[in-house]
Amino acid sequence: QVQLVESGGGLVQAGASLRLSCAASGRTFSSYAMGWFRQAPGKEREFVAASRWNGGNTYYADSVKGRFTISRDNAKNTVYLQMNSLKPEDTAVYYCAAGLGRIYYSIGSYDYWGQGTQVTVSS
Repeated sequence: QVQLVESGGGLVQAGASLRLSCAASGRTFSSYAMGWFRQAPGKEREFVAASRWNGGNTYYADSVKGRFTISRDNAKNTVYLQMNSLKPEDTAVYYCAAGLGRIYYSIGSYDYWGQGTQVTVSS
């Protein structure tokens, strides 16, 4: 069992940066791939970024590649999403997720989800 709690969201202007954190409970955190997804009003939840269990491989949606960075600290049971050069279209609720699946961009690969944190980017 893994419980996830996101933090770090907020309201920023376009071009600003934010860092989201996701604190996980459970002793097997380091075994899980970790992902970040987001959901804007009226839209489906979409993949943003993912990290394999050891952080050695990371994956990004094309829309955030070069602007967002996922990282994890297994000693602290925490995964981060550094978001730079934010755009209004990045506005969404951001969720972190943990799972053992291999298709990192797929919602179905993740078994545990946080409650989400709101990110709002004004133009």
